[in-house]
Amino acid sequence: MVRYSSVLCLAFTACAQQAPFTLDQVLGASFPSELTAAPAGGKVAWVSYTRGVRNIMVAEAPRYQARKLTAYTADDGQELSELAWTPDASAIVYVRGQGANRAGEYPNPAIDPHGMEQDVWMVTLDGAAPRKIGEGESPAVSPRGDRIVFVRKGQLWWSPLDGKEAAAQVFKGRGQCSRPVWSPDGARLAFVSGRGDHAFIGVYDVAAQALRYLDPSTDFDSQPAWSPDGLNIAFLRTPSSGLRPVREARRAGEPWSIRIARADAGAGRELWRASEGPGSVFRGVTAGHQLLWTDDGRIVFPWEGDGWTHLYSVPVVGGGKPVLLTPGEFEVEDVALDRARREILFSSNQGDIDRRHLWKVAAGGGTPTALTTGTGIEWSPAPTGDGAAVAFLRSDAQHPAHPSIRMENEIRDLDPAAIPADFPLAHMVAPQQVIFPSTGGLPIHAQLFAPPGLSAGPLPAVVFFHGGSQRQMLLGWHYMFYYANAYALNQYLANLGYIVLSVNYRSGTGYGLDFREALHYGASGGAEYADVEAAGNYLRTRQNVDPARIGAWGGSYGGYLTALALARASGLFKAGVDFHGVHNWATELNIPMTEPDYQVAFESSPMAFVKTWRSPVLLIHGDDDRNVQFNQTVVLADALRKQNVEIEELIFPDEIHDFLLHKSWLGGYQATARFLERRLK
Repeated sequence: MVRYSSVLCLAFTACAQQAPFTLDQVLGASFPSELTAAPAGGKVAWVSYTRGVRNIMVAEAPRYQARKLTAYTADDGQELSELAWTPDASAIVYVRGQGANRAGEYPNPAIDPHGMEQDVWMVTLDGAAPRKIGEGESPAVSPRGDRIVFVRKGQLWWSPLDGKEAAAQVFKGRGQCSRPVWSPDGARLAFVSGRGDHAFIGVYDVAAQALRYLDPSTDFDSQPAWSPDGLNIAFLRTPSSGLRPVREARRAGEPWSIRIARADAGAGRELWRASEGPGSVFRGVTAGHQLLWTDDGRIVFPWEGDGWTHLYSVPVVGGGKPVLLTPGEFEVEDVALDRARREILFSSNQGDIDRRHLWKVAAGGGTPTALTTGTGIEWSPAPTGDGAAVAFLRSDAQHPAHPSIRMENEIRDLDPAAIPADFPLAHMVAPQQVIFPSTGGLPIHAQLFAPPGLSAGPLPAVVFFHGGSQRQMLLGWHYMFYYANAYALNQYLANLGYIVLSVNYRSGTGYGLDFREALHYGASGGAEYADVEAAGNYLRTRQNVDPARIGAWGGSYGGYLTALALARASGLFKAGVDFHGVHNWATELNIPMTEPDYQVAFESSPMAFVKTWRSPVLLIHGDDDRNVQFNQTVVLADALRKQNVEIEELIFPDEIHDFLLHKSWLGGYQATARFLERRLK
């Protein structure tokens, strides 16, 4: 067994075939996230991540030129998130740091001896230094502009916006509070009170110092949304069985519903209930709120009633059959309400199933209008407060994610410097869409990266499996940070001379309910292995691929599939790199051995096939992982050692699942390239 420290891995630069650029260069573009528009005027803000340094950026009408609001300089692993504007658009409240693990420890991958914590901060647009509000997360600024409420260790706290008084607890109550939402007039505060096997919607009256729970039940109530007049609250109700959930496909279940309750009385009524069958299990979209209460008296919500994630609307008065706003065989993803509160902006893969584009539609119904088209990828629409423009994020096969704005019919970049001059744009290959059959003829979409100036071969090949599993890799730079990094590595490997196949296996998103909720997927049978094997066999049919030199790599769920490929098909997959993968579903899900699904979960795991594992593997994991137990890698490494399987390790102390340090990504990817060079070249 070979072990590498993160420092040593940074020194690995030589490969049998040199790429025309470095991994640091292809990972060097600024990744944007948290795009948000101010409630008034033409101002937008976002978080920029550049080689591990995170800062808040802002751009203002009419020139919309990006500038920094914060001045952080270190790759210290401290995330910036949850941006919230003040009502007058003069400042932004945000969160710095990530939440604690089960032991109450905040992430500290830089191993700062002073420790780290998660705090709420505020920065003004006039250039003053940021001011710390207090320990916590989920900030919400009162519409009156006088207070900030936030969550600290499951309780609501607040602080005056001017910082003249220390933060104080709002009230003392049972349960775990989350998702605070102010009423439009700032007089009341709605929130979710989690109680373990059920949850309530709570309302706190500021002036009366009174607390009540709306329409309580034995189910899970969530997503409170205020009516424009502040008198009522709409919320989701999803059924609770009170039992441990079983990991299996959920194409149907006891239907969820939308309810409305009086904020001052608590009495509620059912506005709409999902029908049995497809869509009876709630699936959300990426949005600030899952329920959008429009100014024309409708509630817009997501539903999979026809087997695809679509938007519907229903009138608040009278209810009735909902109107389908986005018909067709495609999925809606990002959703926002326009400033007039009568139109919905959204991203979807309509007519372009392996990309994303922006659309808008009236809340009352009508034909959706395309805002963007072409071979790019667009997401995160944010209509400006003056109603004159829409900010969004975009990418394509060559250009990484960057913020842009659409004014009338013109689209311009907000931050041209986000893609630096040394970024290897000219060497980015356009991945090809390929579709191959798996078991039962199930079509599997994938992206194939062919080396520039492709020779006749035969060439080594690598199969990439994304995580999730409810994700979808696209024909261009991804909109999620983790998978943008993966796309960068796939580009680098292609430029090293590998054929790279990025596979959208069953249980992923983008292809409808039945594909996502695949029968016997994951811990309920490992059905995705059929797609893993089909991907390897597809590569074998290509004349330019050497069938004796096919490898695999992936992270998280992709690490699980990489391990499954090596365990069950070492003859097909000659080597693999497994980033923080699941290796035993039974222990990862803490299933008691006495439960009937324990054996199924184990037999769906790589550990069940470890005796047939022969291929060498590189295991990469951070030991403060909050998504996958570090023990998954510990136990697998021990089992493989006992079988004399060649393993290498790269362990990052105090690093989490989605690496917080740029040097962790860089070190992990350099180790991956070096490992594949030795094993496949």
